[in-house]
Amino acid sequence: MISVLILTRNEQLDLPAALASVAWSDDVHVLDSCSTDATVEIARAAGASVHTRVFDDYASQRNAGLRLPFKHEWVFLLDADERATPELAVEMQQVVRNLARNADGCDPNLQVSGFRLRRRDFLFGTWLRHAQISPFYIRLVRPSRTSYSRAINEVLHVAGDAGLCVKDLQHAVDHYPFNKGFAHWVSKHNLYSTMEAELIYREQGLQNPSLRTALTEKDFHLRRRHQKALFYRLPARHVVKWAYMMFFRGALLDGGAGVIYATLQSFYEYLIVVKTEELRRAGQRVEQRTDAPAAPVQVVHAIAEPTSSHRR
Repeated sequence: MISVLILTRNEQLDLPAALASVAWSDDVHVLDSCSTDATVEIARAAGASVHTRVFDDYASQRNAGLRLPFKHEWVFLLDADERATPELAVEMQQVVRNLARNADGCDPNLQVSGFRLRRRDFLFGTWLRHAQISPFYIRLVRPSRTSYSRAINEVLHVAGDAGLCVKDLQHAVDHYPFNKGFAHWVSKHNLYSTMEAELIYREQGLQNPSLRTALTEKDFHLRRRHQKALFYRLPARHVVKWAYMMFFRGALLDGGAGVIYATLQSFYEYLIVVKTEELRRAGQRVEQRTDAPAAPVQVVHAIAEPTSSHRR
């Protein structure tokens, strides 16, 4: 009734638990980015269909995943460090059954294209209830009506009338981003920050962001785009993010885990800031060299030195 898609790259530590959490599905697909560990063997041993694709960017990889030959109309999108709770599994299967009963004669533009659910992030066994900035994600979709954009921190789009095509689920998926340790998290976000900085530098962001749109727009992704564009213009935005998470979102209420998480997110934001500035300065130097007038040619009369086999 529901297929499952999991994207992987060297996920031998997390993948077994992720696969166990979706054992109720008879159609699990793993799209692997050329892992060098036992990821592929683990997936095949669990009965999953394994596909391999060289990674280029996150949106392209996920779009390729959506084109796989799924057995069912609905696909549950899961990351290797996530776990579908039993309650979520039951709820998803129930809503899909209900939709199948009522689908006949329905206007395609009014059909539900996806379901949004809460993701619960955990650190040191603590649910970061307050520290998470955006805890809701569309994860149950019809692939034919779904696509991704943006190379990093990708954005999911679903077809249909806004407000009608996406519904909310009551139960959550659990996320364990620190299972591989803090060193792995820092290494991964060092890469993410480089990709994010390059994207910001190339696109130069949204040129005329609207505060009204950022606060009131019903389309979540458009609202987030304006919010990010305004946020990128703030001075010392990594400090602003830390204060926002700590005091406005209430990360303090999550205890030590919340403080650590807010600090790590601020550090990640700071990496984006300095890497974007690095690219901007490098671009200015290139422009200055390109625009500079050619230096006058000077004729220099030099005395040729004899060659020597000892000179390198």
